[in-house]
Amino acid sequence: MNSSIKMIILLTSLILFSCSNDNNSQPNKELENKMNNIAEQYVKLILKVGQHDPGYLDAYYGPEEWKPGGEVEAGDSAAIQALYDETSALLDSLDALAEEKSDELLTLRYRYLYKQLLAVQGRIFMLAGGKFTFDEEAKVLYDVTPPSFTEEHFKSVLDELDKILPGNGDISKRLNEFKKDFVIPVEKLDTVFQTAIQECRKRTLQHIKLPANENFKVEYVQDKSWAGYNWYKGNSYSVIEVNTSLPIYIDRAVDLAAHEGYPGHHVYNALLENNLVKKRGWVEYSVYPLYSPQSLIAEGSANFGIDVAFPGESRIKFEKEILFPLAGIDPEKADDYYRVLELQSKLSYAGNEAARHYLNGDWSREKAIDWKVKYTLMTPERAEVNMKFVDNYRSYVINYNVGKDLVKEYFNKRGASENHPEKRWELMEYILSTPQTPSGMSR
Repeated sequence: MNSSIKMIILLTSLILFSCSNDNNSQPNKELENKMNNIAEQYVKLILKVGQHDPGYLDAYYGPEEWKPGGEVEAGDSAAIQALYDETSALLDSLDALAEEKSDELLTLRYRYLYKQLLAVQGRIFMLAGGKFTFDEEAKVLYDVTPPSFTEEHFKSVLDELDKILPGNGDISKRLNEFKKDFVIPVEKLDTVFQTAIQECRKRTLQHIKLPANENFKVEYVQDKSWAGYNWYKGNSYSVIEVNTSLPIYIDRAVDLAAHEGYPGHHVYNALLENNLVKKRGWVEYSVYPLYSPQSLIAEGSANFGIDVAFPGESRIKFEKEILFPLAGIDPEKADDYYRVLELQSKLSYAGNEAARHYLNGDWSREKAIDWKVKYTLMTPERAEVNMKFVDNYRSYVINYNVGKDLVKEYFNKRGASENHPEKRWELMEYILSTPQTPSGMSR
């Protein structure tokens, strides 16, 4: 396994797919049938890997009989090697189809399956005790190379914040003191959040047709390393959990409602299920391995979807008029709040740097937390929770900011800027309904 795994890193940086993308090509039913067979084996493989890797299987709504039975022995090297070999065989099967003529959608499907399987192989390598650097892991699992920023980059943002934050001294303490006025009271959280969901759903339904039975419920949980989570159950139904262990600021209502719900994860999963699994029989989308390129598309589109649903000044207008009063927060303070948040968002990649140095073994946990407090301006308590996320999910952290930037650039290249909201919605529905890969979208 060790001798071949580095090939994954090489392969993920190459254009491997030579299926024809000629607009005149006709659907190839024989090719589709071959890919259907590979897809079924892929689903069963993911389910078996999930037995060895807690948290790997994010969603599954395929045939119950495909689930493997029995218990597995933790760290069973022979079983893990067998999974690695099975993945290699499926990649070989895809390689054998590379010269086939295909239409655009089958080409996208081919690329998706290939990149997903490369990620499976990389994850199995990690289960066997293999080590990647932070950047190698991101490339193998999520099909991107995350950018790197110097400390000076973040210091320049802090200098800007220093000028507009009230008070003197430590910027992190001043910011968090400033933000205390914008915490949603616990007793008003559900009302505010449900109102934000209704608005996000209304705006999404004006542009994207969803299954008539789509729905989700919201649950409030504690002691998680994440702010919100969408558990997709199939048949257009999700359970969305919101972590209330730490204070929830007013801006997070729309963020979570759009990201986890409309037009984010809930819409993404519902469209894939209905357009690809049910209508086309593409069973690979009935399973969702968390550590895969699909997650970068999912997180990136969910984060960018917030801007699609609330272009320009429409978000702050909605929040000042509706959410701030519901939460009992003075709407006259909204402009100052969002001015500060806009600058703070430029520190997003500081979290990636902390994860990179920590996971590479360059920094201790304490140094990574101190960095987060200083350069992402988290409270020490929030930084500690965030480090638990890094411990659990490792390089997954890149999917939120790198993913959003990749999707935004994809939209901009196709003329779907903020000034063209209808074009944005068209592209959003397209990428949420079709097989996409990060490397394919960045071309």
